[in-house]
Amino acid sequence: MRYVRWQPFQTLCRLAGAAMLCLTGLMVTNAAASTPALTAPQPFEAQYRLSVSGWPSATITHHLSRENNHWRSDMRFSIAVVSGEERSRFSIADDTTRALLYNSSYSLFGIGNRYQLEEGDLSTLDRQTALFDLSRRAGNENCTEIAPCEVRFLDHEGEEEHYQYYLDSQAPINVPAGEFEALNIVMLNADKQHRELHLSFHPDWPGLLLSAQYYKNGERETQVALTQFNPNGGTPP
Repeated sequence: MRYVRWQPFQTLCRLAGAAMLCLTGLMVTNAAASTPALTAPQPFEAQYRLSVSGWPSATITHHLSRENNHWRSDMRFSIAVVSGEERSRFSIADDTTRALLYNSSYSLFGIGNRYQLEEGDLSTLDRQTALFDLSRRAGNENCTEIAPCEVRFLDHEGEEEHYQYYLDSQAPINVPAGEFEALNIVMLNADKQHRELHLSFHPDWPGLLLSAQYYKNGERETQVALTQFNPNGGTPP
């Protein structure tokens, strides 16, 4: 039986890998001394097409919703006999994002593992929260290819991951859902060379991913593209 890695889901959330990225409450170097006010979050529902080398394509659903005094990000997918889900709760005060709770589960043939990180375990942002936080900051910090910003976040097991990122361009992109203005960034794995994650965020909808492409040794292994977008928030799962 083929050995299954959780790279597709971790890649989408790579920051998660954001996974996806912890920019608040941890080290962010080379950022501007002061930044403009960050865009306020808005609820949305989105769907993405997930393409992984060697696997059939799949659909990822993504909800960002408001719950009392905190926000919830929920992302899930199913591809062949593999399924995964990540949920995070976080609060926002001014321009500071604070992780409150993170849950994830992964399954192969109906057998898998569940993980949970409570607030006391979250020394930095979990990758779902970090994905949201990075999308707000990407166009407001002085992170360049010559002087990238340092990014650290926790994966599903609470292990810290280390990346560098920079803003590659602010140019529109075309995805199956249409043409959108985009903040296009490149993330480099600081501990594993020749691994890159290219992410495109919508500048007006924090947390909304337009496109993600994961490269290893120059070859694209995973691709995610926005196929549907409901700006009214939809119904949280």
